[in-house]
Amino acid sequence: MTRRLLLSYLSLMALVLLALEVPFGFVYARNELNRFSHTAELGAVTLASVCEEKLEHGRASDLPEFARDYARRTGSGVVITDRGGTVLTDSADATAVGTNLSSQPDIATALRDRPATGIRDDLVPGVKVLFATVPGGSGDTVPCVVRTLYPLTPIAEKVHATWVALGVVGLGVLAVVALIGFALARWITRPLRALERATTQLADGRLTDPPDTDRGPPELRRVTATFTRTATRLQHLLHAQQAFASEASHQLKTPLTSLRLRLENFEPHLAACAQDSLGDAIDEVARLSRMVQGLLALARLENSAITQEVVDLDAVVADRAAIWTAFAGDQRVGIAVTGPEVGRVWAVAGALEQILDNLLSNALSVSPPGTTITLATTTATADDGCTVELHVIDQGPGMTETDRQRAFDRFWRAADAHHDGTGLGLSMVQRLTRAGGGDVALNAAPGGGLDAVVRLRPGPAVRPRRPRTAVPAAQAAGTAGCSGSETSTRVADR
Repeated sequence: MTRRLLLSYLSLMALVLLALEVPFGFVYARNELNRFSHTAELGAVTLASVCEEKLEHGRASDLPEFARDYARRTGSGVVITDRGGTVLTDSADATAVGTNLSSQPDIATALRDRPATGIRDDLVPGVKVLFATVPGGSGDTVPCVVRTLYPLTPIAEKVHATWVALGVVGLGVLAVVALIGFALARWITRPLRALERATTQLADGRLTDPPDTDRGPPELRRVTATFTRTATRLQHLLHAQQAFASEASHQLKTPLTSLRLRLENFEPHLAACAQDSLGDAIDEVARLSRMVQGLLALARLENSAITQEVVDLDAVVADRAAIWTAFAGDQRVGIAVTGPEVGRVWAVAGALEQILDNLLSNALSVSPPGTTITLATTTATADDGCTVELHVIDQGPGMTETDRQRAFDRFWRAADAHHDGTGLGLSMVQRLTRAGGGDVALNAAPGGGLDAVVRLRPGPAVRPRRPRTAVPAAQAAGTAGCSGSETSTRVADR
């Protein structure tokens, strides 16, 4: 913002200087030319009067010396003709004596007893001159004509020097305005920079460096003070909410454990017809316990500092697949790992294991016997560069688009869900993925089922990667590298 304010000051001042200096420069140049032309014409009139007097007294032989002397004193050229336009003398010897110039426009005008002034570049080769041609006398006859020629170089140099001076003055004014504008812009934007830092800190969860409220313009001081009060209030409310969730969840653990033990102790004393109801009650208490554990995990995640690290995704996928293969085998469900090795990615410490455990647990709970859960890794191209994707694909009943959009809400469960989930698993997956700089989304898998896609930021490569196996086209959305894939780069969970 400092740069934009400074540019606005300089642009405005530059426009003002141009509006003042450019017209002044042109007016000055025109006035100098007019003054020079008027002076030349007066000198020519005086010279013509003297020449007329000498001709009347028969002293025409004095004209050459007189013309040369005048030319030396004024730095001009002098041409004198008689009443017929014949050259009597030329101080520069450019025109031979006796040459008739009556056909030239300025001489012809002066012979008609009218002066002529102007600028021409054909009177002196290679030089643009100001000419002043006047008649020597007045009346019915003109005894002589005097033409004076003045080079315009001195005028051009003087005008050029004036333009240079105007330019220097303008640059000096802009430099002063730049210094003043920079100081003013810094003064104005200092509270905004402090607010930006404070907003970034607040977005990270804690305002450690509140902005000063005694700097900058009064309006920004008031804004800063209001922001500080609002941020302090928000922090208090967030801390209170997090503390309540954490403490409430923690305090519920012991009563729930005790309640479950008491219900289990009732089993020998209940009639057979009540055993089913007792089992349902114990299951609900167990589900409530898992929900409390999930809330505790989310509270710890939200209250703790998040540190990202580089993790070998291929190793984590292989490890979790090996562990979950035994559980999946009990349900006659297979787990397959496909796709190229993708190397290391950025993630929160321990987050990838939790993400895969939740996604595999969800996929296993809906996978019919005889089906396969596929873990597919691939790379893709996104607007912000190359990304790494992890697909968890099942062959279950899938989810509607509406359900997929709501699946990450806390405590949400599908209306037709037949398992005892708590509705917190996918919320935790989303929170862990985004904490590592990634994202998560649920897509419909080709051929039915659900495709949970986890998008992660690639870490620094340490060794060349070789393909693990080709990903079946029906299972993975694409395995093209960062040069050509247009695969979705979101993350999914159920």
